[in-house]
Amino acid sequence: MNFSSKLLQHAVEEFGRLPGIGNKTALRLVLHLLKQQDGEVARFTQAITQLKEQIQYCKVCYNISDEAVCEICTSVKRDKTTICVVEDTRDVMAIENTNQYQGVYHVLGGLISPMDGVGPADLKIEGLLERIRQGDIKEVILALSATMEGDTTIFYMYRKLKEFHISVSTIARGIAFGGELEYVDEITLGRSILTRVPYEKNVG
Repeated sequence: MNFSSKLLQHAVEEFGRLPGIGNKTALRLVLHLLKQQDGEVARFTQAITQLKEQIQYCKVCYNISDEAVCEICTSVKRDKTTICVVEDTRDVMAIENTNQYQGVYHVLGGLISPMDGVGPADLKIEGLLERIRQGDIKEVILALSATMEGDTTIFYMYRKLKEFHISVSTIARGIAFGGELEYVDEITLGRSILTRVPYEKNVG
């Protein structure tokens, strides 16, 4: 792609670093920003700067939060005895949109993937185990994507959770293998949460 301006090229290259953004889309976004009023561009850049500088991760569940402890963890309406384990914040948002779950969450921050050099120590698994040791937890729902990495992570965590003698369940497989939670429609995901099954039934 030939650019008439080094500044334009640099901006397009930076936008192109974002996931799912190709050069053509990056160029379209940059040209759109150039057409906006200075105040609108300033608000855009301020929002990104504030996000990076002020965002926090909940010290309880590791979800993205504005405060040290997120609104879900502090809510008196949530069932603190049930923890839904997810890969990242996008999965929390997807499940919340179903309005079918009233427990709390634990965000792992990824999935076990030896091919990518991600092992159990790289995830927030120990934080979950500590929550179970300290709290009155009755059930852990392993709501991870139906992928090889997701299944590997579920199997590893199930072995760790067995010692606590609590209910360990997984979401029902209305989700096709290879599917990621954030892309599943709300009705299917909501039913998968409601019709979750004990994990030991899947171990054969």
